[in-house]
Amino acid sequence: MDAVPARARGYVTAVALSAALCLLPLPETHTPWWALALLAALYAACEHVVRHRFGGTFYPVLLAGAFLLPPAAAALVPVPAALLSPVEHRPAVVRRVWRAAQPALAVWAAARTHRALGGEDAVVGGSDFPSALLPAGAAVLAFCLVLTALDGGLRAAAGLVPLRRAWRGLLARSLAPVAVHGLAGLMMAVLWRSPYGPVAALLVLLPMGVSWWVFAQYHRERAAHQATIRALVQAVDIKDGYTRGHSERVGHASVLIARELGMDDDRVEVLRFAGILHDVGKLGVPTRLLRKEGPLTPQERRIIELHPEYGHEMVRGISFLGEARAAILHHHERLDGSGYPYGLAGSQIPECARIVAVADAFDAMTSTRCYSRARPVEAAVAELERCAGAHFDPRMVGALVRALRRSGWHPAVTADEPGYGTPPAERTPSTGAPR
Repeated sequence: MDAVPARARGYVTAVALSAALCLLPLPETHTPWWALALLAALYAACEHVVRHRFGGTFYPVLLAGAFLLPPAAAALVPVPAALLSPVEHRPAVVRRVWRAAQPALAVWAAARTHRALGGEDAVVGGSDFPSALLPAGAAVLAFCLVLTALDGGLRAAAGLVPLRRAWRGLLARSLAPVAVHGLAGLMMAVLWRSPYGPVAALLVLLPMGVSWWVFAQYHRERAAHQATIRALVQAVDIKDGYTRGHSERVGHASVLIARELGMDDDRVEVLRFAGILHDVGKLGVPTRLLRKEGPLTPQERRIIELHPEYGHEMVRGISFLGEARAAILHHHERLDGSGYPYGLAGSQIPECARIVAVADAFDAMTSTRCYSRARPVEAAVAELERCAGAHFDPRMVGALVRALRRSGWHPAVTADEPGYGTPPAERTPSTGAPR
């Protein structure tokens, strides 16, 4: 128990005692013990499969218990699964107690809310399904509120986040998934009380299981994408120290521009990838040139200017990057045709590349490097606006300026370390952006 702060241990103990108080009326309730045992066993089986194969928690059975059982009995449904399931991290006792007490309190609150609004009678018979929606919805909201309230309290007690931020975003992130689980739980409860009985109720879990599997596959694929990008960025960071942090900041600035332009979430994600990977082609450039402190010869400059093509070749086969590949290839093109590698001008330059070009130049000007100190954001913005129409798309510059005025810019600047940084000869004369 030494791994858990004393305040967190006290918090878990208080939650566990509260859950135990909810169970006290159990002997006086008319509990259908066979239904309680069946739901507890079913929840334990679902929890084992979901937690160990997909990750996450499976709430439909818990919420079905809230709709079918008295509050004290419903609170008992998650307890056997929590106490018997293996725990990966120590201290096991504290973690098991928390896994039992938190959902027990949430289910108890849901069952109390459901009964208070007459949900018990509305669940009986499939014809009453529409009238069961209101009390069920209120019960799901109570369930979600208790879960997030307890989660935030534990985060604060364990010192993971400041108290004022402990509950931020928890309810918004969990409400929609829990609502879907609540609808499935309500369908289970209605079928359970129908002439078809518990066997029909179990059929609801089949489509839920399939949808959970699809959702888990999506997240695994997304995690694989993120791992691919991290590996590429780390490889560039090792080769060229200037990119340490620069790539992430360019990705962030690209997202600010894309959101300001009203792009959808999928495209915003692609622009983030584009910003992060825009310099991946430096892996094909000799390290001595990337770290050269003196002026570049014309031949060395030509080699440096091949890095967008190298980068495009490296990521050409990564299908999930989409238009980010074009941004990697063309982010050094200029609106007046003076850029490279192909000297494209105006609308010939892909939109995503015009976004990354502005983000790249802005971060280059506001980052400290071995040959220059970071400019203030206001000075960098003024320079971008001066070069808009010649080097940069005025629409992209305007979007970044509006986003900065609203949210500010507070990234960590690139470390000013000896031997690292883009040499002065690679700078664009006006903006200081790396070539």
